[in-house]
Amino acid sequence: IFSIVVFGSIVNECYVNKDSHEPQLLCIFNENESACSYGIAVGIIAFFGCIFFFVVDLYFQQISSVKDRKRAVLLDLGFSGFLSFLWFVAFCFLANQWQRTTMSKGVSQGADAARAAITFSFFSIIVWVALAVKALQRYRLGTDMSLFATDQFATDPNAAYPGYPTGSGIESTETYQSPPFTETLDANPKGYQVPAY
Repeated sequence: IFSIVVFGSIVNECYVNKDSHEPQLLCIFNENESACSYGIAVGIIAFFGCIFFFVVDLYFQQISSVKDRKRAVLLDLGFSGFLSFLWFVAFCFLANQWQRTTMSKGVSQGADAARAAITFSFFSIIVWVALAVKALQRYRLGTDMSLFATDQFATDPNAAYPGYPTGSGIESTETYQSPPFTETLDANPKGYQVPAY
């Protein structure tokens, strides 16, 4: 959502006419086209990355390969860390260019959108750092629980599956117990005769 706010506000309101005589659109951030382009690019990358990793999270339990699960978590960790860095650069770049912007009539019309883009760039840093930390925790949880480990399998491909561990080998000699809350039964029930051999 933050990425939509950033690139949406830049696309919609951060391009203004320099003056009423020239219809040329210029970026509101100190007339630096790179600032607007960078904000839009990072916002779009973050948006599509969110969609991709949302789908990966939905199907994560259905991934049967241990290596593929590990790759998915590492990709999430790397992408979240990388986007945290990109949002940090976007925040610094947009804030710096906004600070250098001289106010005019056109600039004042898009000032709220520029401030929104800067603010939500900052919020995006926090969100993506939190996502990177969650991905790191998921990776550590997976390695602690042997989710990604393959050492439980034999290294020889022709080796048999080890099977379940066996007990002590001593079988119990106890007979079945009578069910609770029942009357004691006669040794020889009525109507039953013990055969004589």
